[in-house]
Order: sequence, then structure tokens, then C-alpha cells
Amino acid sequence: MGIYEELIARGLIAQVTNEEEIREMVNAGKATFYIGFDCTADSLTAGHFMALTLMKRLQQAGNRPIALIGGGTTMIGDPSGRTDMRKMLTKEDIDHNAECFKRQMERFIDFGEGKAMMINNADWLLGLNYVEMLREVGACFSVNNMLRAECYKQRMEKGLSFLEFNYMIMQSYDFYHLFKTYGCNMQFGGDDQWSNMLGGTELIRKKLGKDAHAMTITLLTDSQGKKMGKTAGNAVWLDANKTSPFEFYQYWRNVGDADVMKCIRMLTFLPLEQIDAMDGWEGSELNRAKEILAFELTKMVHGEEEAVKAEASAKALFGGGGAASDMPVTELTEAELTDGKADVLSLLVKAGLCPSRGDARRNVQQGGVTANDAKITDTNHAFSADELREGVLLRRGKKNYARIVLK
Repeated sequence: MGIYEELIARGLIAQVTNEEEIREMVNAGKATFYIGFDCTADSLTAGHFMALTLMKRLQQAGNRPIALIGGGTTMIGDPSGRTDMRKMLTKEDIDHNAECFKRQMERFIDFGEGKAMMINNADWLLGLNYVEMLREVGACFSVNNMLRAECYKQRMEKGLSFLEFNYMIMQSYDFYHLFKTYGCNMQFGGDDQWSNMLGGTELIRKKLGKDAHAMTITLLTDSQGKKMGKTAGNAVWLDANKTSPFEFYQYWRNVGDADVMKCIRMLTFLPLEQIDAMDGWEGSELNRAKEILAFELTKMVHGEEEAVKAEASAKALFGGGGAASDMPVTELTEAELTDGKADVLSLLVKAGLCPSRGDARRNVQQGGVTANDAKITDTNHAFSADELREGVLLRRGKKNYARIVLK
């Protein structure tokens, strides 16, 4: 089985252009491909996992990855999948985020000499002359076609800024520049990027001619990766200071039954034969599959030692052994107490277990909150300073928990 066939077997391919050419090039290890990462935060998330593991798989098969850091495109903001405009970041913020991305990507991709490249599109986008850009690139794009693109259609009712309208052109220019400068002949991205990515192949065809277009190949990964990486409304980060290895492990341990085998197939490097043998697992075996998924991905991001610790802590916590030593901890100060106490609703919100006091109240009333394994039924329940110094293990439901400690 070639690497292209393996990508299909793992459920990673959604749409392609020139499939036979792609198959031949990828299987022969002759693709130079890029995936773009806009620097909207100072850490990658679990949602980036698919892109990172995809780059690693293709590099292991002899292909050359380009990790394109979006220092330039981040200043505009991608409207895809958005109902409102992204927060505008300063250049300093974007540069800082780009450096953080680089450090995290190096855990997955080999950027040694002659291997993968890490490039920032700020290097060419920020120096473009506006009028020259309009004349060189703008003439290649039909506004009518752009407005039919899904990434724009979904925003038309609520408002699409002219700033964001330029994103497709900027992303297309990236592929054009990478093709000319680095021989990049393929691009990957989520299937919500299909219109943007086709814009790049069309630009190359119009600017460089039919022969160049024959070497321009677009490959799209499934948008499932976009859906990953969030829990309780919060991002699951690859940075251990933002999401601890224990929290990261627990996120994957708690994926839905319907998604666990899909995640194992798409994200881990376990042999397909082993995964196929797990496909029929049910009940306790399915829980074992979740533990395998959580361990493999935690090991990939945080190292085997942290994965072993997270697995042991999870078993201690959920196996009746009490609070795990490295589980999420929320610290309180004396100044945050009221008359020497802290009420349960405030603690649920502070620990991130509930988004608001109203939601916390509903969870208590519905019997979904426990403290040190004792159910809390009184919405006015408060914990003393002495209790908090000892530590209170607070849970909402079966999967959301935190240890509250008074400093």
C-alpha cells in the first residue's frame, strides 16, 4: 500500500484535483506540499493535529513539507467558518504567536537541512505594493465567482468586510509564490478551504500557463480536524502551560463512542491492521480504545513520560483512588473568600466547569455536581477556608472536574 492509499484508508481525503497525478507523485515521494497556519493564538490546538500528523506521514514517505506560518494572512483574518470578524492582532502579537507555533511544530516535523521548510508569508505579503498587487493578481479573480464561494456566502447576511474579502486572493498568492520560489506543487487544507485553494491553482494557471497548471495539485483533508480540539467551549491547546498533559489526555479519553475509532485511524500512527482489528470493539473494549487514543496522542505531544503519568492519574481519579496528583488545579486566595468561605456556584465558574452562575445553579439543582464524591444539592453550599486548604475535588457530571485549593 502506498502512502496515498494509506491516507484514503485512514479517512483523510475529502476532495482532490488530478487524482492520478497526485497518487503517483505522493507515492513516489516527489511532492513538495504546504499547509498554512494562521497565527491567531500563541499555541496550536488539538484541532491542528490532523494537519501535523498528515505532514509527518507524508514526510516519512519521502515528500517535502512546507509549514507556512501566516504572519501576513493573519493580519486580514480568514472568514471561513466564521459568523463574525476575527479580532485584529498587532504585528507584535502575530510574530510572537508564529514563534510559539515553530517550537510546537518541531515536535512533529523534521526541519533539518534539505528536509521540511518553515516559511512565513509575511516575508512577501507585507511588502506588496497595493496597486501592483491589483494589477498582477486582482485581474485574475472574478468577483462573481468569489461571492459564490461557501466561505463568503455564509457571511453575506451578517456582513463581510472588504478586509476579509481579500483573504482568498492573499491565500491564492501564497501558493503562486511558493510554486515559483520553492517548487511547491501541492497544497493541503480543510475542506472548508476548497474555494480558497482552487483560487491558488487557477492563479498559477493564468499567470504561468497550462504546463505550470499541470504540476499544480490541490489535496484536501477532511474538515473533521476543524471540529476537534474544543471542550466545554474552550480550546484544547498543545502548550502544556495552557492545557496540562492530564487535561489533554482526558480530552481524548472522553471522545464520543462514535468518534473514537475515526480519531484513532486519522490521528495515530498505529498500523492499519491493528486498527482494523479494533473496529468491532464495544463496551469495555471501546473504553480501552479511548485509552489507547489518549495515550498515543499525549505521548506524541508531551512525551511518553507525561503520557504514562496522565494515564496513571486518570486511573487513580476514576478508579476510586482519589484525586490525581497532576489533575487540573484552581487556586484561590484569601481575598476571594466571602466571610471565610467560597460558595459552590462561584467555584464551578472559576474552575471553568460551568460558563456562568446560572449554568452552575442548574447543574447543582439537577444533581450533577459533587464535591469530594459527595453530591451537592444546595445551591447555597459553601466551603470553609480549612476545607479549601485541604483541597476540594469538584466535579460536574462524570467527565469535568477540578481540584480547588486555597493558597
